[in-house]
Amino acid sequence: MKRILILLTAALIAISASAQEKIHQASSFGIKSDGVTLNTRSIQAAIDFISSHGGGVLEISVGRYLTGSIFMKSNVELRLLEGAVLVGSTNPYDYDMVEGYYGLLLAKGQKNISVKGKGVIDGRGFDCALNFLNQVHLGFLEDTTKNDRVTKRPKLIYFRECENVAIEGVNVRNAAEWTLVTDQCENLTISGILMDSKNYWNNDGLDIVDCRHVLIKDSFIDASDDAICFKSHSSEHLCEDIEVRNCVARSSASAFKFGTVSRGGFKNIRIINNKVFDTHRSAITIQSVDGGEIENILVDGLEAVNTSNAIYLRTGIRWNNGKKGYLRNITLSNIKVEVPATKADAGYSYEGPIEDLPRNISPSGIVGIPELPIENVILKTVEIIYPGGGNKLYAFRGTSDEELDSIPEMKDVYPEFSQFKELPSWGLFIRHAKGITLDNVRLVAGAKDYRPAIVADDVQGLEIKNLKTEEPSSKGKKQVVKRNVR
Repeated sequence: MKRILILLTAALIAISASAQEKIHQASSFGIKSDGVTLNTRSIQAAIDFISSHGGGVLEISVGRYLTGSIFMKSNVELRLLEGAVLVGSTNPYDYDMVEGYYGLLLAKGQKNISVKGKGVIDGRGFDCALNFLNQVHLGFLEDTTKNDRVTKRPKLIYFRECENVAIEGVNVRNAAEWTLVTDQCENLTISGILMDSKNYWNNDGLDIVDCRHVLIKDSFIDASDDAICFKSHSSEHLCEDIEVRNCVARSSASAFKFGTVSRGGFKNIRIINNKVFDTHRSAITIQSVDGGEIENILVDGLEAVNTSNAIYLRTGIRWNNGKKGYLRNITLSNIKVEVPATKADAGYSYEGPIEDLPRNISPSGIVGIPELPIENVILKTVEIIYPGGGNKLYAFRGTSDEELDSIPEMKDVYPEFSQFKELPSWGLFIRHAKGITLDNVRLVAGAKDYRPAIVADDVQGLEIKNLKTEEPSSKGKKQVVKRNVR
Protein backbone atom coordinates (compact mmCIF):
# COMPACT_ATOMS: atom_id res chain seq x y z
CA MET A 1 0.00 0.00 0.00
CA LYS A 2 2.81 2.36 0.88
CA ARG A 3 4.43 1.75 -2.51
CA ILE A 4 1.13 2.48 -4.29
CA LEU A 5 0.79 5.77 -2.44
CA ILE A 6 4.32 6.72 -3.45
CA LEU A 7 3.54 5.94 -7.09
CA LEU A 8 0.29 7.92 -6.97
CA THR A 9 2.05 10.89 -5.42
CA ALA A 10 4.71 10.75 -8.13
CA ALA A 11 2.02 10.59 -10.81
CA LEU A 12 0.17 13.59 -9.37
CA ILE A 13 3.40 15.57 -9.26
CA ALA A 14 4.13 14.63 -12.89
CA ILE A 15 0.62 15.65 -13.99
CA SER A 16 0.89 18.94 -12.13
CA ALA A 17 4.29 19.66 -13.68
CA SER A 18 2.94 18.79 -17.14
CA ALA A 19 -0.02 21.13 -16.70
CA GLN A 20 2.27 23.97 -15.76
CA GLU A 21 4.95 23.52 -18.42
CA LYS A 22 5.52 26.37 -20.84
CA ILE A 23 5.81 25.23 -24.45
CA HIS A 24 7.67 27.47 -26.89
CA GLN A 25 7.59 26.77 -30.62
CA ALA A 26 10.92 26.82 -32.42
CA SER A 27 9.47 28.99 -35.18
CA SER A 28 8.81 31.76 -32.63
CA PHE A 29 12.58 32.27 -32.42
CA GLY A 30 13.12 32.33 -36.17
CA ILE A 31 14.48 28.79 -36.23
CA LYS A 32 14.27 27.51 -39.83
CA SER A 33 13.28 23.98 -40.87
CA ASP A 34 14.73 24.09 -44.40
CA GLY A 35 17.85 22.00 -43.67
CA VAL A 36 20.04 24.77 -45.11
CA THR A 37 19.89 27.68 -42.68
CA LEU A 38 22.43 27.36 -39.84
CA ASN A 39 20.26 27.70 -36.72
CA THR A 40 22.94 27.47 -34.01
CA ARG A 41 22.49 30.98 -32.60
CA SER A 42 18.70 31.04 -32.82
CA ILE A 43 18.33 27.65 -31.11
CA GLN A 44 20.75 28.76 -28.41
CA ALA A 45 18.84 32.02 -27.93
CA ALA A 46 15.63 30.03 -27.46
CA ILE A 47 17.19 27.73 -24.87
CA ASP A 48 18.75 30.65 -23.00
CA PHE A 49 15.44 32.54 -22.96
CA ILE A 50 13.44 29.57 -21.68
CA SER A 51 15.98 28.81 -18.95
CA SER A 52 16.15 32.43 -17.77
CA HIS A 53 12.34 32.70 -17.64
CA GLY A 54 11.63 29.83 -15.28
CA GLY A 55 12.10 26.89 -17.63
CA GLY A 56 9.90 25.08 -20.12
CA VAL A 57 9.88 23.25 -23.44
CA LEU A 58 11.45 24.15 -26.77
CA GLU A 59 9.27 22.22 -29.18
CA ILE A 60 10.64 21.44 -32.63
CA SER A 61 8.14 20.22 -35.22
CA VAL A 62 8.48 18.56 -38.64
CA GLY A 63 11.50 19.64 -40.68
CA ARG A 64 15.29 19.54 -40.87
CA TYR A 65 17.11 21.95 -38.56
CA LEU A 66 20.80 22.48 -39.32
CA THR A 67 22.95 23.43 -36.34
CA GLY A 68 26.37 23.45 -34.75
CA SER A 69 26.99 23.14 -30.99
CA ILE A 70 24.01 23.80 -28.71
CA PHE A 71 24.37 24.19 -24.93
CA MET A 72 21.48 22.88 -22.84
CA LYS A 73 20.52 25.00 -19.82
CA SER A 74 18.76 24.22 -16.54
CA ASN A 75 15.02 23.53 -16.53
CA VAL A 76 14.78 23.19 -20.31
CA GLU A 77 13.32 20.30 -22.29
CA LEU A 78 14.28 19.99 -25.95
CA ARG A 79 11.28 18.23 -27.48
CA LEU A 80 11.68 16.80 -30.97
CA LEU A 81 8.31 15.87 -32.41
CA GLU A 82 7.97 13.02 -34.88
CA GLY A 83 9.36 14.18 -38.22
CA ALA A 84 11.74 16.72 -36.67
CA VAL A 85 15.42 16.18 -37.47
CA LEU A 86 18.20 18.09 -35.72
CA VAL A 87 21.00 17.94 -38.30
CA GLY A 88 24.62 18.39 -37.30
CA SER A 89 26.84 20.67 -39.36
CA THR A 90 29.70 19.02 -41.23
CA ASN A 91 31.93 22.09 -40.76
CA PRO A 92 34.46 21.43 -37.95
CA TYR A 93 34.43 25.09 -36.96
CA ASP A 94 30.72 25.04 -36.08
CA TYR A 95 31.50 23.00 -32.95
CA ASP A 96 32.42 24.12 -29.45
CA MET A 97 33.96 22.21 -26.55
CA VAL A 98 33.17 21.16 -22.98
CA GLU A 99 36.11 19.80 -21.00
CA GLY A 100 38.13 19.41 -24.19
CA TYR A 101 35.40 17.51 -26.06
CA TYR A 102 33.68 18.82 -29.17
CA GLY A 103 29.97 18.11 -29.26
CA LEU A 104 26.66 18.80 -30.96
CA LEU A 105 24.45 18.86 -27.86
CA LEU A 106 26.44 19.96 -24.80
CA ALA A 107 25.81 20.72 -21.14
CA LYS A 108 27.92 21.26 -18.03
CA GLY A 109 26.71 21.82 -14.48
CA GLN A 110 23.02 22.08 -15.42
CA LYS A 111 19.95 20.73 -13.62
CA ASN A 112 16.63 19.38 -14.81
CA ILE A 113 17.45 19.04 -18.50
CA SER A 114 15.87 16.66 -20.96
CA VAL A 115 15.77 15.64 -24.60
CA LYS A 116 12.51 13.93 -25.51
CA GLY A 117 10.21 13.02 -28.37
CA LYS A 118 10.09 10.83 -31.45
CA GLY A 119 12.36 13.02 -33.56
CA VAL A 120 15.91 12.48 -34.75
CA ILE A 121 19.35 13.85 -33.88
CA ASP A 122 21.61 13.14 -36.88
CA GLY A 123 25.30 14.02 -36.54
CA ARG A 124 26.16 13.23 -40.19
CA GLY A 125 29.27 11.77 -38.66
CA PHE A 126 31.02 10.31 -41.68
CA ASP A 127 31.12 13.59 -43.62
CA CYS A 128 31.90 15.53 -40.46
CA ALA A 129 34.79 13.20 -39.56
CA LEU A 130 36.23 13.42 -43.07
CA ASN A 131 36.10 17.21 -42.92
CA PHE A 132 37.97 17.15 -39.61
CA LEU A 133 40.52 14.84 -41.22
CA ASN A 134 40.87 17.20 -44.17
CA GLN A 135 41.65 20.06 -41.80
CA VAL A 136 44.34 17.90 -40.20
CA HIS A 137 45.91 17.21 -43.60
CA LEU A 138 45.85 20.91 -44.38
CA GLY A 139 47.65 21.62 -41.12
CA PHE A 140 44.86 23.62 -39.44
CA LEU A 141 43.96 20.95 -36.84
CA GLU A 142 46.21 18.49 -35.03
CA ASP A 143 45.70 14.74 -34.90
CA THR A 144 47.53 13.50 -31.81
CA THR A 145 47.16 9.84 -32.80
CA LYS A 146 48.83 10.39 -36.20
CA ASN A 147 46.79 7.58 -37.72
CA ASP A 148 44.01 9.45 -39.57
CA ARG A 149 41.34 8.64 -37.01
CA VAL A 150 41.42 12.16 -35.50
CA THR A 151 40.84 11.97 -31.76
CA LYS A 152 38.85 15.19 -31.37
CA ARG A 153 35.69 14.83 -33.41
CA PRO A 154 32.30 16.02 -32.14
CA LYS A 155 30.37 13.74 -29.88
CA LEU A 156 26.66 13.75 -30.60
CA ILE A 157 25.60 14.38 -26.98
CA TYR A 158 27.95 15.21 -24.09
CA PHE A 159 26.53 16.12 -20.68
CA ARG A 160 28.90 16.66 -17.75
CA GLU A 161 28.26 17.26 -14.04
CA CYS A 162 24.52 17.60 -14.56
CA GLU A 163 21.65 16.57 -12.25
CA ASN A 164 18.23 15.21 -13.13
CA VAL A 165 18.76 14.36 -16.79
CA ALA A 166 16.26 12.56 -19.03
CA ILE A 167 16.81 11.38 -22.60
CA GLU A 168 13.69 9.63 -23.83
CA GLY A 169 12.26 8.34 -27.09
CA VAL A 170 14.58 10.09 -29.52
CA ASN A 171 16.40 8.54 -32.45
CA VAL A 172 20.13 9.35 -32.27
CA ARG A 173 22.33 8.45 -35.20
CA ASN A 174 25.51 8.99 -37.14
CA ALA A 175 27.89 10.46 -34.58
CA ALA A 176 31.32 11.56 -35.72
CA GLU A 177 32.78 10.09 -32.51
CA TRP A 178 31.14 8.79 -29.29
CA THR A 179 27.38 9.04 -29.54
CA LEU A 180 25.86 9.73 -26.12
CA VAL A 181 28.13 10.49 -23.17
CA THR A 182 27.13 11.39 -19.62
CA ASP A 183 30.08 12.29 -17.39
CA GLN A 184 29.78 12.70 -13.60
CA CYS A 185 26.01 13.12 -13.88
CA GLU A 186 23.50 12.20 -11.18
CA ASN A 187 19.88 11.03 -11.47
CA LEU A 188 19.91 10.08 -15.13
CA THR A 189 17.23 8.27 -17.15
CA ILE A 190 17.72 7.03 -20.71
CA SER A 191 14.57 5.38 -21.99
CA GLY A 192 13.18 4.17 -25.29
CA ILE A 193 15.91 5.58 -27.51
CA LEU A 194 16.91 4.19 -30.91
CA MET A 195 20.60 4.51 -31.72
CA ASP A 196 22.34 3.73 -35.01
CA SER A 197 25.91 4.98 -34.94
CA LYS A 198 28.39 3.07 -37.05
CA ASN A 199 29.70 5.80 -39.35
CA TYR A 200 33.31 5.88 -38.28
CA TRP A 201 35.95 4.61 -35.85
CA ASN A 202 35.24 4.83 -32.10
CA ASN A 203 31.50 5.27 -32.47
CA ASP A 204 30.71 4.20 -28.90
CA GLY A 205 26.98 3.96 -28.22
CA LEU A 206 26.26 4.89 -24.59
CA ASP A 207 29.21 5.96 -22.43
CA ILE A 208 28.25 6.26 -18.77
CA VAL A 209 31.25 7.88 -17.09
CA ASP A 210 31.42 8.20 -13.28
CA CYS A 211 27.64 8.64 -12.97
CA ARG A 212 25.34 7.84 -10.06
CA HIS A 213 21.68 6.80 -9.89
CA VAL A 214 21.12 5.82 -13.52
CA LEU A 215 18.32 3.93 -15.25
CA ILE A 216 18.70 2.79 -18.87
CA LYS A 217 15.75 0.87 -20.27
CA ASP A 218 13.84 -0.23 -23.35
CA SER A 219 16.45 1.03 -25.81
CA PHE A 220 18.15 -0.23 -28.98
CA ILE A 221 21.87 0.48 -29.39
CA ASP A 222 23.79 -0.29 -32.59
CA ALA A 223 27.36 1.01 -32.58
CA SER A 224 30.66 0.42 -34.33
CA ASP A 225 32.44 0.55 -30.96
CA ASP A 226 31.30 -0.52 -27.47
CA ALA A 227 27.50 -0.41 -27.27
CA ILE A 228 26.90 0.29 -23.56
CA CYS A 229 30.14 1.16 -21.84
CA PHE A 230 30.71 2.12 -18.21
CA LYS A 231 33.86 4.17 -17.75
CA SER A 232 35.62 5.76 -14.80
CA HIS A 233 37.94 8.53 -15.91
CA SER A 234 38.53 9.94 -12.42
CA SER A 235 40.07 8.17 -9.44
CA GLU A 236 37.90 10.44 -7.25
CA HIS A 237 34.57 9.29 -8.77
CA LEU A 238 32.85 6.08 -9.80
CA CYS A 239 29.80 4.66 -11.53
CA GLU A 240 27.30 3.64 -8.86
CA ASP A 241 23.68 2.55 -8.49
CA ILE A 242 22.90 1.83 -12.14
CA GLU A 243 20.38 -0.43 -13.82
CA VAL A 244 20.15 -1.40 -17.50
CA ARG A 245 16.95 -3.23 -18.34
CA ASN A 246 15.25 -4.57 -21.47
CA CYS A 247 17.73 -3.24 -24.00
CA VAL A 248 19.09 -4.67 -27.27
CA ALA A 249 22.73 -4.06 -28.14
CA ARG A 250 24.97 -4.68 -31.15
CA SER A 251 28.61 -3.70 -31.45
CA SER A 252 31.74 -4.17 -33.50
CA ALA A 253 33.49 -4.16 -30.11
CA SER A 254 31.78 -5.28 -26.86
CA ALA A 255 28.08 -5.08 -26.01
CA PHE A 256 28.24 -4.42 -22.24
CA LYS A 257 31.62 -3.21 -21.08
CA PHE A 258 32.99 -2.04 -17.75
CA GLY A 259 36.34 -0.34 -17.91
CA THR A 260 37.82 1.01 -21.09
CA VAL A 261 39.14 3.31 -18.35
CA SER A 262 38.60 2.15 -14.76
CA ARG A 263 40.29 4.60 -12.40
CA GLY A 264 37.56 5.09 -9.79
CA GLY A 265 35.40 2.04 -10.24
CA PHE A 266 31.92 0.54 -10.60
CA LYS A 267 29.63 -0.48 -7.74
CA ASN A 268 26.08 -1.74 -7.36
CA ILE A 269 25.17 -2.17 -11.02
CA ARG A 270 22.44 -4.42 -12.42
CA ILE A 271 22.18 -5.56 -16.05
CA ILE A 272 18.74 -7.20 -16.33
CA ASN A 273 16.96 -8.95 -19.24
CA ASN A 274 18.93 -7.71 -22.23
CA LYS A 275 19.78 -9.06 -25.68
CA VAL A 276 22.94 -8.92 -27.81
CA PHE A 277 23.55 -9.83 -31.44
CA ASP A 278 26.28 -9.65 -34.14
CA THR A 279 28.89 -8.46 -31.65
CA HIS A 280 32.58 -8.71 -32.52
CA ARG A 281 34.03 -9.00 -29.02
CA SER A 282 32.41 -9.79 -25.66
CA ALA A 283 28.76 -9.90 -24.69
CA ILE A 284 29.84 -8.85 -21.18
CA THR A 285 33.30 -7.75 -20.06
CA ILE A 286 34.25 -6.34 -16.65
CA GLN A 287 37.77 -5.01 -16.16
CA SER A 288 39.76 -3.36 -13.38
CA VAL A 289 43.14 -2.50 -14.87
CA ASP A 290 43.50 1.15 -13.81
CA GLY A 291 43.08 0.91 -10.03
CA GLY A 292 39.28 0.78 -10.12
CA GLU A 293 37.22 -0.68 -7.28
CA ILE A 294 34.62 -2.97 -8.85
CA GLU A 295 32.05 -4.86 -6.79
CA ASN A 296 28.43 -5.93 -6.59
CA ILE A 297 27.72 -6.36 -10.28
CA LEU A 298 24.70 -8.46 -11.31
CA VAL A 299 24.07 -9.61 -14.87
CA ASP A 300 20.82 -11.56 -14.98
CA GLY A 301 18.91 -12.60 -18.07
CA LEU A 302 21.27 -12.02 -21.01
CA GLU A 303 20.77 -13.65 -24.40
CA ALA A 304 23.49 -13.20 -27.03
CA VAL A 305 23.66 -14.65 -30.54
CA ASN A 306 26.50 -14.44 -33.07
CA THR A 307 28.85 -12.92 -30.48
CA SER A 308 32.57 -13.71 -30.49
CA ASN A 309 32.97 -14.08 -26.74
CA ALA A 310 30.54 -14.58 -23.89
CA ILE A 311 32.23 -13.40 -20.67
CA TYR A 312 35.58 -11.79 -19.90
CA LEU A 313 36.58 -10.66 -16.39
CA ARG A 314 40.04 -9.16 -16.01
CA THR A 315 42.32 -7.36 -13.56
CA GLY A 316 45.61 -5.64 -14.35
CA ILE A 317 47.88 -2.70 -13.59
CA ARG A 318 47.85 -0.44 -16.63
CA TRP A 319 47.18 3.20 -15.60
CA ASN A 320 46.67 2.57 -11.88
CA ASN A 321 49.33 5.02 -10.54
CA GLY A 322 49.96 2.80 -7.54
CA LYS A 323 46.27 2.33 -6.66
CA LYS A 324 45.60 -1.36 -6.14
CA GLY A 325 41.90 -1.72 -6.99
CA TYR A 326 39.90 -4.94 -7.02
CA LEU A 327 37.21 -6.93 -8.86
CA ARG A 328 34.84 -8.93 -6.64
CA ASN A 329 31.27 -9.99 -5.93
CA ILE A 330 30.12 -10.59 -9.51
CA THR A 331 27.01 -12.66 -10.27
CA LEU A 332 26.26 -13.78 -13.84
CA SER A 333 23.01 -15.72 -14.07
CA ASN A 334 20.47 -16.90 -16.64
CA ILE A 335 22.79 -16.29 -19.55
CA LYS A 336 22.84 -17.94 -22.97
CA VAL A 337 25.45 -17.09 -25.60
CA GLU A 338 26.06 -18.54 -29.06
CA VAL A 339 29.63 -18.03 -30.33
CA PRO A 340 30.18 -18.27 -34.11
CA ALA A 341 33.11 -19.78 -35.98
CA THR A 342 33.24 -16.74 -38.27
CA LYS A 343 33.66 -12.99 -37.69
CA ALA A 344 30.48 -11.84 -35.95
CA ASP A 345 30.34 -8.33 -37.43
CA ALA A 346 31.41 -9.20 -40.98
CA GLY A 347 29.83 -6.90 -43.53
CA TYR A 348 29.24 -3.90 -41.30
CA SER A 349 30.57 -0.56 -42.52
CA TYR A 350 33.22 -0.35 -39.79
CA GLU A 351 34.13 -3.84 -38.63
CA GLY A 352 36.19 -4.54 -35.56
CA PRO A 353 39.83 -5.46 -36.21
CA ILE A 354 41.00 -9.01 -36.76
CA GLU A 355 41.91 -10.41 -33.34
CA ASP A 356 45.44 -11.55 -32.51
CA LEU A 357 46.35 -14.69 -34.44
CA PRO A 358 47.15 -17.52 -34.59
CA ARG A 359 44.55 -18.72 -32.14
CA ASN A 360 41.56 -21.01 -32.13
CA ILE A 361 38.21 -19.74 -30.84
CA SER A 362 38.86 -18.23 -27.40
CA PRO A 363 37.06 -19.41 -24.27
CA SER A 364 35.35 -17.15 -21.78
CA GLY A 365 37.78 -15.91 -19.16
CA ILE A 366 38.03 -15.06 -15.47
CA VAL A 367 41.64 -13.92 -15.55
CA GLY A 368 43.24 -12.04 -12.69
CA ILE A 369 46.89 -11.36 -11.95
CA PRO A 370 48.76 -12.77 -8.93
CA GLU A 371 48.62 -9.54 -6.91
CA LEU A 372 45.00 -8.78 -7.91
CA PRO A 373 43.02 -12.04 -7.97
CA ILE A 374 39.38 -11.84 -9.04
CA GLU A 375 37.17 -12.66 -6.06
CA ASN A 376 33.72 -14.13 -5.46
CA VAL A 377 32.25 -14.78 -8.90
CA ILE A 378 29.10 -16.83 -9.41
CA LEU A 379 28.10 -18.25 -12.80
CA LYS A 380 24.61 -19.69 -12.36
CA THR A 381 22.42 -21.18 -15.09
CA VAL A 382 24.81 -20.22 -17.86
CA GLU A 383 24.86 -21.86 -21.30
CA ILE A 384 27.56 -21.10 -23.87
CA ILE A 385 27.51 -22.77 -27.28
CA TYR A 386 30.84 -22.77 -29.13
CA PRO A 387 31.69 -23.96 -32.62
CA GLY A 388 34.54 -26.08 -31.27
CA GLY A 389 36.98 -27.46 -33.78
CA GLY A 390 40.14 -26.18 -32.11
CA ASN A 391 43.09 -27.55 -34.08
CA LYS A 392 46.43 -28.02 -32.32
CA LEU A 393 48.22 -27.96 -35.68
CA TYR A 394 47.05 -24.37 -36.17
CA ALA A 395 47.67 -23.05 -32.65
CA PHE A 396 48.50 -25.03 -29.53
CA ARG A 397 48.57 -24.51 -25.80
CA GLY A 398 48.75 -27.56 -23.59
CA THR A 399 47.97 -28.06 -19.90
CA SER A 400 51.32 -29.21 -18.53
CA ASP A 401 52.98 -27.05 -15.88
CA GLU A 402 55.45 -25.74 -18.41
CA GLU A 403 52.74 -24.91 -20.96
CA LEU A 404 50.48 -23.18 -18.43
CA ASP A 405 53.45 -21.19 -17.13
CA SER A 406 54.11 -20.00 -20.69
CA ILE A 407 50.84 -18.02 -20.74
CA PRO A 408 51.97 -14.41 -20.22
CA GLU A 409 50.47 -12.30 -17.44
CA MET A 410 50.16 -9.19 -19.67
CA LYS A 411 49.44 -7.02 -16.62
CA ASP A 412 49.80 -3.61 -18.24
CA VAL A 413 48.27 -4.01 -21.71
CA TYR A 414 44.82 -3.11 -23.05
CA PRO A 415 42.48 -5.83 -21.74
CA GLU A 416 40.75 -7.95 -24.37
CA PHE A 417 39.53 -11.55 -24.36
CA SER A 418 41.88 -12.51 -27.20
CA GLN A 419 45.00 -10.88 -25.73
CA PHE A 420 46.66 -14.19 -24.78
CA LYS A 421 46.21 -15.66 -28.26
CA GLU A 422 45.82 -19.41 -27.76
CA LEU A 423 44.41 -20.55 -24.39
CA PRO A 424 44.35 -24.15 -23.18
CA SER A 425 40.54 -24.60 -22.94
CA TRP A 426 37.65 -24.24 -25.34
CA GLY A 427 34.93 -23.19 -22.84
CA LEU A 428 36.28 -21.35 -19.78
CA PHE A 429 39.72 -20.32 -18.55
CA ILE A 430 40.13 -19.31 -14.88
CA ARG A 431 43.40 -18.01 -13.43
CA HIS A 432 44.42 -16.10 -10.29
CA ALA A 433 40.99 -16.12 -8.64
CA LYS A 434 39.30 -16.74 -5.29
CA GLY A 435 35.82 -18.01 -4.56
CA ILE A 436 34.56 -19.09 -7.99
CA THR A 437 31.22 -20.92 -8.21
CA LEU A 438 29.93 -22.64 -11.35
CA ASP A 439 26.33 -23.71 -10.75
CA ASN A 440 24.31 -25.31 -13.53
CA VAL A 441 26.75 -24.32 -16.28
CA ARG A 442 26.45 -25.95 -19.70
CA LEU A 443 29.29 -25.70 -22.23
CA VAL A 444 28.72 -27.06 -25.74
CA ALA A 445 31.27 -27.53 -28.54
CA GLY A 446 29.84 -28.08 -32.01
CA ALA A 447 32.91 -29.99 -33.21
CA LYS A 448 35.69 -31.92 -31.55
CA ASP A 449 38.33 -29.68 -29.97
CA TYR A 450 41.81 -30.71 -28.84
CA ARG A 451 41.43 -28.70 -25.60
CA PRO A 452 39.44 -29.51 -22.43
CA ALA A 453 36.31 -27.48 -21.67
CA ILE A 454 37.67 -25.80 -18.52
CA VAL A 455 41.13 -25.03 -17.21
CA ALA A 456 41.51 -23.59 -13.70
CA ASP A 457 44.96 -22.43 -12.60
CA ASP A 458 45.74 -20.83 -9.24
CA VAL A 459 42.20 -20.72 -7.87
CA GLN A 460 41.41 -20.66 -4.17
CA GLY A 461 37.93 -22.00 -3.58
CA LEU A 462 36.44 -23.47 -6.78
CA GLU A 463 32.96 -24.97 -6.50
CA ILE A 464 31.43 -26.78 -9.47
CA LYS A 465 27.82 -27.98 -9.31
CA ASN A 466 25.77 -29.50 -12.12
CA LEU A 467 28.35 -28.88 -14.83
CA LYS A 468 27.46 -30.21 -18.28
CA THR A 469 29.96 -30.36 -21.13
CA GLU A 470 29.07 -31.59 -24.61
CA GLU A 471 31.64 -32.26 -27.30
CA PRO A 472 31.46 -34.72 -30.21
CA SER A 473 33.72 -37.79 -30.04
CA SER A 474 34.94 -36.94 -26.55
CA LYS A 475 33.91 -39.98 -24.52
CA GLY A 476 36.30 -40.45 -21.62
CA LYS A 477 37.98 -37.07 -22.19
CA LYS A 478 38.93 -35.10 -19.08
CA GLN A 479 36.98 -31.85 -19.50
CA VAL A 480 38.08 -30.05 -16.31
CA VAL A 481 41.80 -29.55 -15.74
CA LYS A 482 42.93 -28.05 -12.44
CA ARG A 483 46.32 -26.85 -11.25
CA ASN A 484 46.98 -25.18 -7.89
CA VAL A 485 43.27 -25.28 -7.12
CA ARG A 486 41.97 -25.47 -3.57
